[in-house]
Amino acid sequence: MNRKIFTSAIFLLATLSFAQKSSLTIPLNIQKAIDKGTRTLEGKPGPNYWQNSADYKIKAELVPQTRILTGTEEITYYNNSPDTLKQIVIKILMDIYRRGNTIDFEIDTKALTDGMKSSGMFVDGKEYKTDGTSSRLRRDGTNLFLTLDKPIVPKSKAQIKCDWNFIIPNTSQIRMGAYDSTTFFVAYWFPQVAVYDDIDGWDVVNYTGQVETYNDFSNYDVELTVPKNFLVWSTGVLLNPEEVLSSEVYEKFKKAYNSQEVIRIVEEKDYQKGLVTADEEKLAYKFKAENVMDFAFATSDHYLWDGSSVIVDKKEGRASFVDAAYNKASKDFYNVAEITRKSIESFSTQIPGRPYPYPEMTVFNGEGGMEFPMMVNDSSVPELQGTVHLTSHEISHTYFPFYMGINERKYAWMDEGWATMLPFDFQTANAPGYDPRTRNAQGYSGFAGNEQDIPPIVLSYELRGASYRTASYRRPGAAYEFLRQTLGDDLFKKSLHEYMDLWNSKHPVPYDFFFTFNEAAGQNLNWFFKPWFFETKYPDLSLAAVKLNDGVSISITNKGGLPLPVKIKFYYEDGTSELVYDKNADEWKDGKDRTLTIIKPKTNVKKIELGNTQIPDVNLKDNTVEFK
Repeated sequence: MNRKIFTSAIFLLATLSFAQKSSLTIPLNIQKAIDKGTRTLEGKPGPNYWQNSADYKIKAELVPQTRILTGTEEITYYNNSPDTLKQIVIKILMDIYRRGNTIDFEIDTKALTDGMKSSGMFVDGKEYKTDGTSSRLRRDGTNLFLTLDKPIVPKSKAQIKCDWNFIIPNTSQIRMGAYDSTTFFVAYWFPQVAVYDDIDGWDVVNYTGQVETYNDFSNYDVELTVPKNFLVWSTGVLLNPEEVLSSEVYEKFKKAYNSQEVIRIVEEKDYQKGLVTADEEKLAYKFKAENVMDFAFATSDHYLWDGSSVIVDKKEGRASFVDAAYNKASKDFYNVAEITRKSIESFSTQIPGRPYPYPEMTVFNGEGGMEFPMMVNDSSVPELQGTVHLTSHEISHTYFPFYMGINERKYAWMDEGWATMLPFDFQTANAPGYDPRTRNAQGYSGFAGNEQDIPPIVLSYELRGASYRTASYRRPGAAYEFLRQTLGDDLFKKSLHEYMDLWNSKHPVPYDFFFTFNEAAGQNLNWFFKPWFFETKYPDLSLAAVKLNDGVSISITNKGGLPLPVKIKFYYEDGTSELVYDKNADEWKDGKDRTLTIIKPKTNVKKIELGNTQIPDVNLKDNTVEFK
């Protein structure tokens, strides 16, 4: 072939490939990343992909009586980018409680404080005063902006040091707080370098409570000091259990670490007998966590503690330690360690079908439902269905956002939607009488199609209230489920695994997900992605039928425009019924309505019904036709 013709042919193929994939509107900042080679139209990280990271060495002490946490830290920050960083942004997320800062929720004024206090920040030995006297440091919302005397050049590192303290809230707790005078779940608690990425540069979105966070993958060496008889649970692995636990508790801890059965490591009788920790006035718990996006911990001097081991990778024989720490009054939590075991085993072997990636998982009995690397903060709930749902939902976040490095501030649906859908099978099997698919479908149907039903592609931090919840949880949860049904389990899992293999420990954006699935599935799925994630479509199928002598002619209209499964059930006069038509969302791949003629041996059709409780639909009145 003529070289000129060959080059033109390659260009034409590339243009066609781009045209096919760019039927999804690509914002300019993401298009620039593709042009620079950090992202690709195939969904793979580009040849020039990079991301920054840090090593954190933290020492902190909690004084329960005052609720003051005091700490020092040394950060080694690695600039792996091709850019010279003339400023550095430090996240101080505890400043959500600082007077004057914006908060998404109404809170008790007693929770407001002066925010984080520090004597100063040091970058490569240069001090930046935090008392307002430095012109090179600006405090804005939950961010500190430091204009550097010495920029951080590409492929170099910077040393950051600081001390700090703040008061842990005991009312209006947002994802963390003091739940009684001696029980604390502590998150968003230390100064942390913001993400600098190939899409936006520095992440400067303030934390205001609703959307969560976005972090680089980093290593943590943490020492936490608490009073005698306080147990500590944390992200990472406890390095010195024999130094901080009493000998009796330590022996049960070791047993649990190697047991496939749940061991009661600390029971109420252990507290009644005396110490559950070493007999020291202060205890220094030492933890290490590698390649994680964040670090959280919890402590109490009266919580019970259950634990066991679970095999997460049978091929390699790798196990993880799972445990639950809880108030003795929380009756549901006596089963949480076992539910945790089963859910992690299910996630590792079934869906998503990737071995649980971390050495530990602790479910702590706090308030709400919130995930952190290797940690979950959950309320007590009265029924088994709620316990199974909440526990499995929060643990599934291990994969999204933590294994996958999702920017939850911008794309909450890239983790919350998966955490809605991935546990469906587990929740159905382990909570008798519970149907999570119906729960999600009905929740979505009650809100879909109105003017607050915003497409998920709209940045999450721009949404509020029910718009945020629908766009982040219900709508994408349904979309992922119907995509699974459409592709079938094998092809869906193949595509999901390709996405996870390419992007774990990195920072995927929505287009990386879309393009990876298109490539892995071997088909252009934009017909599905566009209406579900980009457009103001909604779930509304309608049915019209005319009974004929030789069968039933049925017209199905997709009024709302979302690709949905089509299920048609016949009810007969003799009291029997059957599902006579069962198609997945690709029934709407061409965008056209359907007219069917269904011939059945039985002609005594009494009623025809479209859909079921697991398929969202805003108007059920046009889903049934009855014959007289």
